[in-house]
Amino acid sequence: MKKSLLLTLLFALPVCYSFSKDYKVSSPDGKITLTVTVGTDIKWSATIQGKEIFNCSKIAMVLDNGKVLGENEKVKKVKASQLNDIIKPVVANKRSEIIDNCNILIISFNAGFSVQFRAYNDGVAYRFETLLKNEIIVKNEISEYNFPSGTHSWYPLETSFMSHNERTFIYSSLDTIGKKHLASLPALFQINGANVLITESDIEDYPGMWLLGEGSGKISGTWPKYPDAEKLSRDRDLLVTSTKDYIAKTKGTRSFPWRAFVIAENDVKLIESDLVYKLAQPCKIADTKWIKPGQVAWDWWNANNIYGVDFKAGINNDTYKYYIDFASRNGIAYIILDEGWYNTGNVTEQVPDINVEELCKYAESKHVGVILWVVWKSFWDKIDEAVVLYEKWGAKGVKVDFMQRDDQKVVNFYLEAARKTAEHHLLIDFHGAYKPDGLGRTWPNALTREGVKGMENNKWSRDINPRHDVTIPFTRMVAGPMDYTPGAMVNMDKVSFNPVYTRPESQGTRAHQVALYVIYESPLQMLSDSPSNYMKEQETTDFIVKIPVVWDDIVGLDGKVGEYLLLARRSGKDWFVGALTDWTDRDMELNLSFLPAGDYIMDIFQDGINADKYASDYKHLKSNIKSGDKMKIHLAPGGGWAAKISPKQ
Repeated sequence: MKKSLLLTLLFALPVCYSFSKDYKVSSPDGKITLTVTVGTDIKWSATIQGKEIFNCSKIAMVLDNGKVLGENEKVKKVKASQLNDIIKPVVANKRSEIIDNCNILIISFNAGFSVQFRAYNDGVAYRFETLLKNEIIVKNEISEYNFPSGTHSWYPLETSFMSHNERTFIYSSLDTIGKKHLASLPALFQINGANVLITESDIEDYPGMWLLGEGSGKISGTWPKYPDAEKLSRDRDLLVTSTKDYIAKTKGTRSFPWRAFVIAENDVKLIESDLVYKLAQPCKIADTKWIKPGQVAWDWWNANNIYGVDFKAGINNDTYKYYIDFASRNGIAYIILDEGWYNTGNVTEQVPDINVEELCKYAESKHVGVILWVVWKSFWDKIDEAVVLYEKWGAKGVKVDFMQRDDQKVVNFYLEAARKTAEHHLLIDFHGAYKPDGLGRTWPNALTREGVKGMENNKWSRDINPRHDVTIPFTRMVAGPMDYTPGAMVNMDKVSFNPVYTRPESQGTRAHQVALYVIYESPLQMLSDSPSNYMKEQETTDFIVKIPVVWDDIVGLDGKVGEYLLLARRSGKDWFVGALTDWTDRDMELNLSFLPAGDYIMDIFQDGINADKYASDYKHLKSNIKSGDKMKIHLAPGGGWAAKISPKQ
């Protein structure tokens, strides 16, 4: 009996091992390799230059009928292919032409689904694709990641799924992150010799992905469940009070969101990645000529603190005509009417002192557009009526705020809002929002979004400091544009800063604020301070308004997460360079070898000699330079440096 059992075990052992099989796909440059192992589970790992940087111990999708897509599956077909295309974005955040080149591996299974894997030079991605009948209920998705010992994370710690996703990225050892540590995306993981930023793309009719710590260098994906009951607090906070026992009810035949992993051998290369955009669906708007990015004169941050006028500043037409006049004189494309222009709860009913149609006509005569702020729930309740009315008034866009969720129901609001505003030639800016997922490629009228801890926080906290400012370009901005809202004209050093709600100021120098316009991507880029302050500081304003909001190319020059950043962007034949530092004063070398051969004029905005004590001190100068020159630049504590480089005529 014992001999028979032993023979059985010996026979079974190789059968068990032969059940697992590896499939590989590598990036076009050969540096990154993704290896998929199909056995009792589906797992995969990623290597760079032959060294494993992380692995996924299990991916699966749990359905309500008890079936788990990804467990004990039989491979039906394996297909390898290559994508080599050029994307020409309607709205160019980083580049006017994006090389979309990757190698693709699709593994199809007998159970009626497949998993598509892609390997790009800047990362890897995978998604589930199903061919199932009728509607399906997804109870959960499984996605488990393991990182090597010594991995550190820039972790956007959250307290619940109800969140604006405006977080401080906390630097910590991954081993210290456990089950109580929830994070929104993107999140950055640093392994010796590599960076891995986890995010996603093409979220449609499905909830967003979050992360939970598992301890011992492990993390897992988690998703908000579908809301069962909700309670509205004030006009804006739609709280989930109970949930269904599933995360999504959706079509049985469909593609699911991409799980995206940006991989970079050094920090600054993260910023160059277009991975999220490349994975998104192509544009769904036939005529896009009306979509116009631009700078925006913003009212809310500065609390309408305008002065030297003969009318009472506030939520009234006189105040907004003042904004329009300021925008017109300075070539600023838009103004925004933020909170207060409509009666709370009714986005079609103006307050007595506001006439939007009159303001739109006045703005049109000055070549300026008007954007209207709305609370998302009030907007959603009357969306069909509102978009028709706003188009009739002559408004150019909406800023939709306070979603604070990314369960399936609210994700579908984003898609509905993008589609319906596009039908009426309205731009849209999502605030109180989850991270970008490539929606701006599919619906390019969705120009930007918040989902970032931006400068508004200076009104009530000390969180928006120079260290934060040199963290988010390597983390949150890798996912897509961020409406951080720069442009403070009252600037303070570390000791002198004090949060003031109605008379806000910034931490760091004036040149730091100017450099943000070069470094931070947002096709609707706010000028957050008072027009009165900008006119008082016209030399600074003149420099800011000539910085583009869309770009033809980007070159990351130098940088380290949370410490400093130096990068260059091209617009036409002009180049712009931006540099930022944390609270450490810093000398940097700018190597101009990225410029085409030739002679140039450099228009420079830099920290003044006394900026360490008086943060608003700056120096504006011009210099003759040529391609290949090397120059030293100095940044004060919390400082910045910006330059426009134009070919000599």
